[in-house]
Amino acid sequence: MAQARISAKANEGRFCRSSSMADRSSRLLESLDQLELRVEALREAATAVEQEKEVLLEMIHSIQNSQDMRQISDGEREELNLTANRLMGRTLTVEVSVETIRSPQQQESLKHATRIIDEVVSKFLDDLGNARSHLMSLYSACSSEVPAGPVDQKFQSIVIGCALEDQKKIKRRLETLLRNIENSDKAIKLLEHSKGAASKTLQQNAEARFN
Repeated sequence: MAQARISAKANEGRFCRSSSMADRSSRLLESLDQLELRVEALREAATAVEQEKEVLLEMIHSIQNSQDMRQISDGEREELNLTANRLMGRTLTVEVSVETIRSPQQQESLKHATRIIDEVVSKFLDDLGNARSHLMSLYSACSSEVPAGPVDQKFQSIVIGCALEDQKKIKRRLETLLRNIENSDKAIKLLEHSKGAASKTLQQNAEARFN
C-alpha cells in the first residue's frame, strides 16, 4: 500500500513537470510569434524609408533638370541648384539597407534580371524610343494587371524566379526609368519648341528689317 502511494506521488510529480514545461514552451512560442510580427513591421518600415529616399532623390533631380530652371536668371538658378545639392547631400546621408534572404536560384534570377535592365539602359542615348518600348515590355512583365502592350515573356519567367521583395524592387526600378525617359522626352520637346520659336522670331525680325 505504501509502495503504491510513493508511485502515485512520483507520477504526479512527472505530470506537473510535464505540464509546466508545456506551458512554458507555449508562452515562449507566443512571445516569438509576437516578435516575428515586430520584425516584419521593422522590415516594412525600413523598406518604406528606402523608397522615400529614392522618391526624394528623383524629385530633386527632376527639379534641377526642369524647364522652369532653364527659364530663370543665372544667379537664381545657381542659388536654387545650391539648395537642391544641399538637400540631395542630406538625403544621401540616410543609409537604410534591408537585406533579402535568397536561395542560390533566386540570386541568379536577380542577376539575370538586373543585367537585362542594365543592357536596355546602356542603349538610352543610341535609341531612346526603342529603349522606352523595351522597358515598357519589361514593366508589363512585372505587372499583375492586364498589360496594354506586349509582354517580354522571357523576362517575366526570370522575374518570377526572384524573391518577392526583389520582384517589387525590379518593378519600382522600371517605373523610375520610365518616368525619367518621359521627363527627358518632355525636356527635349520643350527645348526644340523654344528653339523653333526663337528661330521663327529671328526670321520675322529679319523680314521686318527688309520691309
